[in-house]
Amino acid sequence: MPLDIITIPCLQDNYAFLAHDPVSGETALVDIPEAAPILAALTQRNWKLTHVLITHHHDDHVQGLGAVLAAYPDAKVIGAAADSHRLPDLNIEVAEGDTVRIGADTGYVIDVSGHTVGHIAFHFPQSAAVFTADSLMALGCGRLFEGTGPQMWASLSKLAALPAETIVYSGHEYTAANAAFALTIEPDNPALISRSEAITAARAAQTPTVPSALALELATNPFLRAAVPSVQAHLGMQGADPAAVFTEIRARKDRF
Repeated sequence: MPLDIITIPCLQDNYAFLAHDPVSGETALVDIPEAAPILAALTQRNWKLTHVLITHHHDDHVQGLGAVLAAYPDAKVIGAAADSHRLPDLNIEVAEGDTVRIGADTGYVIDVSGHTVGHIAFHFPQSAAVFTADSLMALGCGRLFEGTGPQMWASLSKLAALPAETIVYSGHEYTAANAAFALTIEPDNPALISRSEAITAARAAQTPTVPSALALELATNPFLRAAVPSVQAHLGMQGADPAAVFTEIRARKDRF
């Protein structure tokens, strides 16, 4: 049975997620931007928090942990071994290939370094879910604060290889701005044009655009499309190494 997953808006434009196994009652929290909305969601559903999964060390993904653990002191905190020196105290340190069990579902840890070095994602195949935080985002990817373009392209390529029906649970509501930029890379992409219109309508209704389907990201997200000939041609980089094309796209977004 798949996990029940809910999206929790936090701060100005962050998201946290709760993943609940209805059989065992185990509940995982992915990232902790702020405690109050997370605690309210747990209380509303009468769910007991058993695990906290941390994707990376940035404050807007960890700063609510103390207050959440005050309410659920037995929850196991899980994060990257490679990043443990700058994460809150971890109960379990993980690396790529390790697994995390939530009820009957097994999550697989993926190293998605680039935005930060030591950033991880959690893929739960049975639930068709991947929690990517600031690596792969809705119509975007995280800024390269610590990693390199080729490193981030390698990380995104791992995520792009997941089953297309996978749902991508990313960390921020940046999608409208990402869509405006994406249209400068592929102005004639009909799937992107349609998605941009849907995003405008969703935001006007104050509806989150996260999560999103990986299939839709593959069809519209410029940061996943660096190997597409038409994208390369638009950039004047026909036949170039996709990692170099990605790096150029990322640099253009930084200036956008």
